[in-house]
This record gives sequence, C-alpha cells and structure tokens, in this order.
Amino acid sequence: MSPLNEPVTSAAAPVARLIEEFHKLPGIGPKSAQRLTYYLLRVPADEARALAQAILEVKEKTVLCSVCQNIADSDPCAICSNPERDHSAICVVEEPLDILALERAGAYRGLYHVLHGVISPMDGIGPEDLKVQELLSRLRSGDVHEVIMATNPNLEGEATAMYIARLISPLGVKVTRLARGLPVGADLEYADNVTLARALEGRQEV
Repeated sequence: MSPLNEPVTSAAAPVARLIEEFHKLPGIGPKSAQRLTYYLLRVPADEARALAQAILEVKEKTVLCSVCQNIADSDPCAICSNPERDHSAICVVEEPLDILALERAGAYRGLYHVLHGVISPMDGIGPEDLKVQELLSRLRSGDVHEVIMATNPNLEGEATAMYIARLISPLGVKVTRLARGLPVGADLEYADNVTLARALEGRQEV
C-alpha cells in the first residue's frame, strides 16, 4: 500500500512512481511530492527534459575536489587552483553549501576544506566519517598558517571545531573561529543571553 494516501494509488503508474521518488527527497512531504509531479505534467516536454538532463549531469559530471573535498566539475576545483587566492589560510566548513554562503559575502579570499558533516554520536557519525585526515594532510605541507573553523554554532559544530583544533595544535598552525554575536540590524531586546555574551566577548576597539 502506498504511504502517500489514496490519490497516488489511483494515479497512472508513471505518475505514482515520480511522486514516490520526489517523496524520498529531504524536506519533501506527500503533498509537495504530488504538487511537483503534477507541475511537471503541465510544463512543456523540453523543460521536463532539461530538468532530467540537469539531474543526470550533476551525477555524471561532478567530482569531489581531491584538495578541499568540495563538489566541483574539475579536480582540483576552481578555488584551489586559483593562484590569486590566499593559499596560507583554510576555512573549514561542514557542507559545500557553506562555501557558497561565504563566497557570496565576498569577504574571504583564502581556501576551503569541506568536512561533509559534523561529529554527532546521536546519529552515529564519528571523526572517521568526516574529511578530517584530508585536512591534516594539507596542513603538514607547512604552507598553511591559519585554519578558520566555520562550523555551525551548535553543539555538534562546536564539538567538531574543538576536536579538530586539538588535532591541529601540535602542527603549529594558528586556529581561529568565526566571530559570533549580534547580527546587523538586530535589536538588543530580542537577543538571547548566549548571543549577547558572545557579542561582548568578541567586542572590538573602535
């Protein structure tokens, strides 16, 4: 019996299959899966083919950069092979999407390293499941002088940053953490205690 409810069971087989496949995607519930499927039924055939081709290409034409572990279409990726980037600094992030966010900000010109997750015992994810050894191998070259930990400011992100910092310490490489505090435009009255405390700790001279 289909888990998506009665409308799916009465749909044509190809339609039901596509609904089932959409439903497997993260964040896509039964109703969203049905809406996406029936939307694709209404679009011109060439648009549907373009979507299908894009899905195939992202699987067939992307690789993990052997240097930074980011998803790319070349190895090494465009950032790692760019001579204009600062190769003495590496910003460590959890996921490839984090690089996109940092690049949009336009304030960082160094290199990156993607862990592909964080340490999370509850989910059965340990250090050996992350790209930590690949990071340490990069640091042993002696060319990197600073590692910027840009994991998320939650329990798992903090634990991962501390674990990696302890591993890096014997290598003599400076380890820093992204500053955390009040976002631009925020009101003090709406800030939580932890955010206010960190904003005070990270204050700068003006």
